[in-house]
Amino acid sequence: MLPVSLRALAVVAILCWASPAWAHPAPFSYLDVVFKDGGIEGTLVVHVIDIAHELGVPPEQLMDASYLASQEKRVGDILAPRLYLEGDRRLSIEWLSHELMRDEQAIRFRYRIPDADFGALTVDTNLFPYDPLHQTFINVYDEGALRQQIIFNAESDAHVYYRGTTQGAIEVMKTFIPSGTHHILIGPDHILFLIGLLLLGGSWGALVKIVTAFTIGHSITLSLAALDIVNPPPSIIEPAIALSIVFVGADNLVRGDGRDLRAWVALVFGLVHGFGFANVLREFGLPREALGWSLFSFNFGVEIGQLAVVLIVASLLAAIRRYNQLLGSRVAFAGSIVVIAAGTYWFVQRVFFPVGA
Repeated sequence: MLPVSLRALAVVAILCWASPAWAHPAPFSYLDVVFKDGGIEGTLVVHVIDIAHELGVPPEQLMDASYLASQEKRVGDILAPRLYLEGDRRLSIEWLSHELMRDEQAIRFRYRIPDADFGALTVDTNLFPYDPLHQTFINVYDEGALRQQIIFNAESDAHVYYRGTTQGAIEVMKTFIPSGTHHILIGPDHILFLIGLLLLGGSWGALVKIVTAFTIGHSITLSLAALDIVNPPPSIIEPAIALSIVFVGADNLVRGDGRDLRAWVALVFGLVHGFGFANVLREFGLPREALGWSLFSFNFGVEIGQLAVVLIVASLLAAIRRYNQLLGSRVAFAGSIVVIAAGTYWFVQRVFFPVGA
Protein backbone atom coordinates (compact mmCIF):
# COMPACT_ATOMS: atom_id res chain seq x y z
CA MET A 1 0.00 0.00 0.00
CA LEU A 2 1.51 3.33 -1.06
CA PRO A 3 1.84 6.11 1.54
CA VAL A 4 -0.56 9.04 1.08
CA SER A 5 2.18 11.34 -0.22
CA LEU A 6 3.22 8.94 -2.97
CA ARG A 7 -0.38 8.07 -3.89
CA ALA A 8 -1.14 11.77 -4.27
CA LEU A 9 1.96 12.25 -6.42
CA ALA A 10 0.98 9.29 -8.58
CA VAL A 11 -2.52 10.72 -9.13
CA VAL A 12 -1.09 14.08 -10.17
CA ALA A 13 1.39 12.39 -12.48
CA ILE A 14 -1.31 10.31 -14.14
CA LEU A 15 -3.45 13.37 -14.73
CA CYS A 16 -0.51 15.24 -16.20
CA TRP A 17 0.60 12.40 -18.46
CA ALA A 18 -2.82 11.12 -19.48
CA SER A 19 -3.23 10.66 -23.21
CA PRO A 20 -4.80 8.22 -25.68
CA ALA A 21 -5.05 4.53 -24.86
CA TRP A 22 -1.72 2.84 -24.23
CA ALA A 23 0.23 6.08 -24.20
CA HIS A 24 2.42 6.04 -21.11
CA PRO A 25 0.26 7.57 -18.32
CA ALA A 26 3.10 7.86 -15.79
CA PRO A 27 6.72 6.68 -16.11
CA PHE A 28 6.84 5.39 -12.54
CA SER A 29 7.34 2.09 -10.73
CA TYR A 30 6.85 1.37 -7.05
CA LEU A 31 8.91 -0.94 -4.86
CA ASP A 32 8.03 -1.80 -1.26
CA VAL A 33 10.84 -3.30 0.85
CA VAL A 34 9.55 -4.78 4.11
CA PHE A 35 11.89 -6.24 6.72
CA LYS A 36 9.99 -9.05 8.40
CA ASP A 37 10.85 -12.22 10.32
CA GLY A 38 14.54 -12.19 9.47
CA GLY A 39 13.97 -11.60 5.76
CA ILE A 40 12.49 -9.17 3.28
CA GLU A 41 9.06 -9.28 1.72
CA GLY A 42 7.58 -6.78 -0.67
CA THR A 43 5.89 -5.84 -3.90
CA LEU A 44 6.94 -4.27 -7.16
CA VAL A 45 4.36 -2.41 -9.26
CA VAL A 46 5.26 -1.72 -12.89
CA HIS A 47 3.27 -0.37 -15.82
CA VAL A 48 2.32 -2.71 -18.64
CA ILE A 49 3.76 -0.24 -21.18
CA ASP A 50 7.24 -0.74 -19.73
CA ILE A 51 6.94 -4.52 -19.53
CA ALA A 52 5.54 -4.68 -23.05
CA HIS A 53 8.52 -2.72 -24.33
CA GLU A 54 10.92 -5.14 -22.67
CA LEU A 55 9.08 -8.15 -24.08
CA GLY A 56 8.60 -6.61 -27.51
CA VAL A 57 4.84 -7.20 -27.55
CA PRO A 58 1.76 -4.92 -27.76
CA PRO A 59 0.67 -3.67 -24.30
CA GLU A 60 -2.84 -5.03 -24.70
CA GLN A 61 -1.42 -8.54 -24.97
CA LEU A 62 -0.28 -8.32 -21.35
CA MET A 63 -3.87 -7.67 -20.27
CA ASP A 64 -4.53 -11.29 -21.14
CA ALA A 65 -4.05 -13.05 -17.80
CA SER A 66 -3.07 -16.37 -19.37
CA TYR A 67 -0.43 -14.75 -21.58
CA LEU A 68 0.94 -12.77 -18.65
CA ALA A 69 1.18 -15.97 -16.61
CA SER A 70 3.18 -17.60 -19.40
CA GLN A 71 5.64 -14.69 -19.35
CA GLU A 72 5.99 -14.41 -15.57
CA LYS A 73 9.40 -16.08 -15.35
CA ARG A 74 10.74 -14.15 -18.33
CA VAL A 75 9.63 -10.84 -16.81
CA GLY A 76 11.18 -11.78 -13.47
CA ASP A 77 14.46 -12.62 -15.16
CA ILE A 78 14.46 -9.18 -16.81
CA LEU A 79 13.64 -7.19 -13.69
CA ALA A 80 15.68 -9.02 -11.03
CA PRO A 81 19.16 -7.94 -12.25
CA ARG A 82 17.97 -4.32 -12.39
CA LEU A 83 16.99 -4.35 -8.72
CA TYR A 84 20.31 -4.16 -6.91
CA LEU A 85 19.82 -5.03 -3.25
CA GLU A 86 22.84 -5.76 -1.08
CA GLY A 87 23.24 -6.52 2.60
CA ASP A 88 26.25 -8.56 3.61
CA ARG A 89 26.01 -9.97 0.07
CA ARG A 90 24.18 -9.37 -3.20
CA LEU A 91 20.61 -10.43 -2.50
CA SER A 92 18.66 -12.74 -4.78
CA ILE A 93 14.98 -12.01 -5.31
CA GLU A 94 12.51 -14.88 -5.20
CA TRP A 95 9.36 -13.97 -7.14
CA LEU A 96 6.22 -15.38 -5.55
CA SER A 97 3.24 -14.25 -7.62
CA HIS A 98 1.82 -11.53 -9.83
CA GLU A 99 -1.44 -9.63 -9.96
CA LEU A 100 -2.88 -7.85 -12.99
CA MET A 101 -4.15 -4.38 -12.02
CA ARG A 102 -6.46 -3.68 -14.95
CA ASP A 103 -7.71 -0.25 -13.87
CA GLU A 104 -4.16 1.03 -13.35
CA GLN A 105 -2.81 -0.83 -16.43
CA ALA A 106 -0.11 -2.18 -14.17
CA ILE A 107 1.22 -5.44 -12.76
CA ARG A 108 2.02 -6.07 -9.10
CA PHE A 109 4.70 -8.66 -8.41
CA ARG A 110 5.18 -10.11 -4.95
CA TYR A 111 8.65 -11.23 -3.89
CA ARG A 112 10.66 -12.30 -0.89
CA ILE A 113 14.30 -12.50 0.14
CA PRO A 114 14.94 -15.05 2.91
CA ASP A 115 17.77 -14.76 5.41
CA ALA A 116 18.16 -10.99 5.11
CA ASP A 117 18.78 -10.11 8.76
CA PHE A 118 21.61 -7.57 8.47
CA GLY A 119 22.31 -4.01 9.59
CA ALA A 120 22.32 -2.06 6.33
CA LEU A 121 20.68 -2.39 2.94
CA THR A 122 22.21 -0.89 -0.20
CA VAL A 123 19.64 -0.14 -2.91
CA ASP A 124 20.19 0.82 -6.52
CA THR A 125 17.88 0.46 -9.48
CA ASN A 126 17.27 1.57 -13.02
CA LEU A 127 14.36 -0.67 -13.93
CA PHE A 128 13.72 0.56 -17.48
CA PRO A 129 16.85 2.09 -19.02
CA TYR A 130 15.07 2.70 -22.33
CA ASP A 131 13.09 5.52 -20.67
CA PRO A 132 15.35 8.27 -19.24
CA LEU A 133 12.34 9.81 -17.46
CA HIS A 134 11.44 6.67 -15.58
CA GLN A 135 11.46 6.86 -11.78
CA THR A 136 11.19 4.18 -9.15
CA PHE A 137 9.63 5.09 -5.81
CA ILE A 138 10.94 2.91 -2.99
CA ASN A 139 9.38 2.59 0.47
CA VAL A 140 11.39 0.86 3.20
CA TYR A 141 9.40 -0.60 6.08
CA ASP A 142 11.13 -1.82 9.23
CA GLU A 143 9.69 -2.89 12.58
CA GLY A 144 6.19 -2.34 11.22
CA ALA A 145 6.66 1.30 10.21
CA LEU A 146 7.66 3.27 7.12
CA ARG A 147 11.26 4.25 7.75
CA GLN A 148 12.43 5.75 4.49
CA GLN A 149 11.28 6.82 1.02
CA ILE A 150 13.70 7.00 -1.88
CA ILE A 151 13.21 8.08 -5.48
CA PHE A 152 15.52 6.63 -8.13
CA ASN A 153 15.97 7.80 -11.69
CA ALA A 154 18.51 7.03 -14.38
CA GLU A 155 21.10 9.33 -12.76
CA SER A 156 20.67 8.29 -9.12
CA ASP A 157 23.50 6.81 -7.09
CA ALA A 158 23.13 3.83 -4.80
CA HIS A 159 21.50 4.53 -1.44
CA VAL A 160 22.19 2.86 1.91
CA TYR A 161 19.47 2.34 4.51
CA TYR A 162 20.77 1.71 8.05
CA ARG A 163 18.49 -0.27 10.31
CA GLY A 164 17.77 0.83 13.87
CA THR A 165 19.37 -2.27 15.36
CA THR A 166 22.70 -3.14 16.92
CA GLN A 167 23.77 -4.51 13.56
CA GLY A 168 22.70 -1.24 11.94
CA ALA A 169 24.77 0.80 14.41
CA ILE A 170 27.80 -1.38 13.67
CA GLU A 171 27.34 -0.83 9.93
CA VAL A 172 27.12 2.94 10.48
CA MET A 173 30.37 2.88 12.45
CA LYS A 174 32.08 0.74 9.82
CA THR A 175 31.19 3.37 7.23
CA PHE A 176 31.59 6.69 9.04
CA ILE A 177 34.60 6.10 11.31
CA PRO A 178 36.90 5.45 8.32
CA SER A 179 35.30 8.39 6.52
CA GLY A 180 36.10 10.77 9.39
CA THR A 181 39.66 9.48 9.68
CA HIS A 182 40.17 9.75 5.93
CA HIS A 183 38.88 13.31 5.85
CA ILE A 184 41.20 14.66 8.54
CA LEU A 185 44.19 12.92 6.98
CA ILE A 186 43.55 14.31 3.49
CA GLY A 187 42.64 17.80 4.75
CA PRO A 188 45.90 19.79 4.70
CA ASP A 189 44.25 22.87 6.18
CA HIS A 190 42.96 21.03 9.26
CA ILE A 191 46.30 19.25 9.72
CA LEU A 192 48.30 22.47 9.36
CA PHE A 193 46.08 24.16 11.94
CA LEU A 194 46.88 21.35 14.37
CA ILE A 195 50.59 21.47 13.58
CA GLY A 196 50.58 25.22 14.17
CA LEU A 197 49.13 24.64 17.63
CA LEU A 198 51.83 22.08 18.39
CA LEU A 199 54.91 23.95 17.16
CA LEU A 200 55.74 25.59 20.50
CA GLY A 201 55.57 22.25 22.26
CA GLY A 202 54.70 21.88 25.92
CA SER A 203 53.87 19.08 28.30
CA TRP A 204 51.66 16.22 27.20
CA GLY A 205 49.04 17.55 29.61
CA ALA A 206 49.03 20.92 27.85
CA LEU A 207 48.82 19.27 24.44
CA VAL A 208 45.91 17.10 25.59
CA LYS A 209 44.06 20.26 26.65
CA ILE A 210 44.64 21.80 23.23
CA VAL A 211 43.42 18.74 21.36
CA THR A 212 40.42 18.35 23.68
CA ALA A 213 39.45 21.99 23.18
CA PHE A 214 39.64 21.62 19.39
CA THR A 215 37.54 18.45 19.63
CA ILE A 216 34.86 20.18 21.71
CA GLY A 217 34.73 23.12 19.32
CA HIS A 218 34.36 21.20 16.07
CA SER A 219 32.00 18.64 17.63
CA ILE A 220 29.55 21.39 18.58
CA THR A 221 29.36 23.01 15.16
CA LEU A 222 29.51 19.71 13.27
CA SER A 223 26.37 18.64 15.12
CA LEU A 224 24.62 21.99 14.68
CA ALA A 225 25.31 22.03 10.94
CA ALA A 226 24.40 18.38 10.44
CA LEU A 227 21.06 19.03 12.14
CA ASP A 228 20.51 22.15 9.98
CA ILE A 229 20.32 24.37 13.05
CA VAL A 230 23.21 26.61 12.01
CA ASN A 231 24.51 26.25 8.49
CA PRO A 232 26.82 29.03 7.21
CA PRO A 233 27.84 28.73 3.55
CA PRO A 234 31.24 27.33 2.51
CA SER A 235 32.08 30.71 0.94
CA ILE A 236 32.37 32.03 4.50
CA ILE A 237 33.66 28.97 6.33
CA GLU A 238 36.51 28.01 4.01
CA PRO A 239 38.21 31.46 4.08
CA ALA A 240 37.63 31.57 7.85
CA ILE A 241 39.47 28.25 8.22
CA ALA A 242 42.37 29.73 6.25
CA LEU A 243 42.42 32.79 8.54
CA SER A 244 42.48 30.52 11.60
CA ILE A 245 45.69 28.99 10.26
CA VAL A 246 47.23 32.43 9.72
CA PHE A 247 46.23 33.44 13.26
CA VAL A 248 47.85 30.38 14.84
CA GLY A 249 51.11 30.94 13.00
CA ALA A 250 51.18 34.64 13.85
CA ASP A 251 50.33 33.93 17.49
CA ASN A 252 53.32 31.61 17.70
CA LEU A 253 55.64 34.40 16.52
CA VAL A 254 54.14 37.13 18.69
CA ARG A 255 53.59 35.18 21.90
CA GLY A 256 56.83 33.31 22.02
CA ASP A 257 57.10 31.73 25.46
CA GLY A 258 54.49 33.98 27.07
CA ARG A 259 51.05 33.03 28.32
CA ASP A 260 49.76 29.89 26.62
CA LEU A 261 46.30 30.55 25.12
CA ARG A 262 46.43 27.76 22.58
CA ALA A 263 43.62 25.77 24.19
CA TRP A 264 41.29 28.77 23.87
CA VAL A 265 42.42 29.36 20.30
CA ALA A 266 41.77 25.69 19.52
CA LEU A 267 38.29 25.90 21.05
CA VAL A 268 37.26 29.08 19.20
CA PHE A 269 38.62 28.08 15.83
CA GLY A 270 37.48 24.51 16.35
CA LEU A 271 33.97 25.92 16.01
CA VAL A 272 34.90 27.14 12.54
CA HIS A 273 36.57 23.90 11.49
CA GLY A 274 33.49 21.96 12.60
CA PHE A 275 31.45 23.67 9.89
CA GLY A 276 34.08 22.56 7.40
CA PHE A 277 33.76 18.96 8.56
CA ALA A 278 29.98 19.27 8.24
CA ASN A 279 30.25 20.32 4.59
CA VAL A 280 32.18 17.14 3.84
CA LEU A 281 29.75 15.01 5.84
CA ARG A 282 26.82 16.55 3.99
CA GLU A 283 28.38 15.68 0.62
CA PHE A 284 29.08 12.17 1.87
CA GLY A 285 25.43 11.75 2.79
CA LEU A 286 24.05 11.72 6.31
CA PRO A 287 21.51 8.94 6.94
CA ARG A 288 18.58 10.49 8.79
CA GLU A 289 17.48 7.13 10.17
CA ALA A 290 20.87 6.81 11.94
CA LEU A 291 21.70 10.45 12.56
CA GLY A 292 23.12 10.09 16.06
CA TRP A 293 25.33 7.13 15.27
CA SER A 294 26.60 8.63 12.03
CA LEU A 295 27.54 11.92 13.72
CA PHE A 296 29.27 10.11 16.57
CA SER A 297 31.10 7.76 14.23
CA PHE A 298 32.29 10.47 11.84
CA ASN A 299 33.49 12.59 14.75
CA PHE A 300 35.21 9.61 16.34
CA GLY A 301 36.96 8.91 13.05
CA VAL A 302 38.13 12.54 12.92
CA GLU A 303 39.56 12.13 16.43
CA ILE A 304 41.46 8.99 15.46
CA GLY A 305 43.11 10.81 12.56
CA GLN A 306 43.69 13.88 14.70
CA LEU A 307 45.37 11.91 17.48
CA ALA A 308 47.61 10.16 14.96
CA VAL A 309 48.79 13.54 13.66
CA VAL A 310 49.30 14.91 17.19
CA LEU A 311 51.27 11.90 18.39
CA ILE A 312 53.59 11.90 15.39
CA VAL A 313 54.17 15.67 15.19
CA ALA A 314 54.42 16.28 18.94
CA SER A 315 56.82 13.36 19.40
CA LEU A 316 59.01 14.55 16.53
CA LEU A 317 59.14 18.13 17.82
CA ALA A 318 59.91 16.93 21.35
CA ALA A 319 62.75 14.76 20.02
CA ILE A 320 64.23 17.74 18.16
CA ARG A 321 64.12 19.89 21.31
CA ARG A 322 65.76 17.19 23.38
CA TYR A 323 68.52 16.93 20.81
CA ASN A 324 69.08 20.68 20.49
CA GLN A 325 66.93 23.36 22.13
CA LEU A 326 68.09 26.06 19.72
CA LEU A 327 67.27 23.87 16.73
CA GLY A 328 63.84 23.24 18.22
CA SER A 329 63.22 26.99 18.48
CA ARG A 330 64.30 27.52 14.88
CA VAL A 331 62.01 24.73 13.68
CA ALA A 332 59.11 26.33 15.55
CA PHE A 333 59.91 29.74 14.02
CA ALA A 334 60.29 28.40 10.47
CA GLY A 335 57.22 26.22 10.87
CA SER A 336 55.15 29.21 11.96
CA ILE A 337 56.26 31.12 8.87
CA VAL A 338 55.18 28.19 6.68
CA VAL A 339 51.84 28.03 8.49
CA ILE A 340 51.22 31.75 7.92
CA ALA A 341 52.20 31.51 4.25
CA ALA A 342 49.98 28.50 3.60
CA GLY A 343 47.03 30.04 5.41
CA THR A 344 47.44 33.28 3.47
CA TYR A 345 47.59 31.39 0.18
CA TRP A 346 44.43 29.46 0.99
CA PHE A 347 42.64 32.62 2.08
CA VAL A 348 43.43 34.43 -1.17
CA GLN A 349 42.54 31.38 -3.22
CA ARG A 350 39.22 30.79 -1.45
CA VAL A 351 38.15 34.44 -1.52
CA PHE A 352 39.27 35.51 -4.98
CA PHE A 353 39.63 32.22 -6.88
CA PRO A 354 37.07 29.82 -5.38
CA VAL A 355 36.80 26.37 -6.92
CA GLY A 356 33.82 26.14 -9.28
CA ALA A 357 33.49 29.91 -9.63
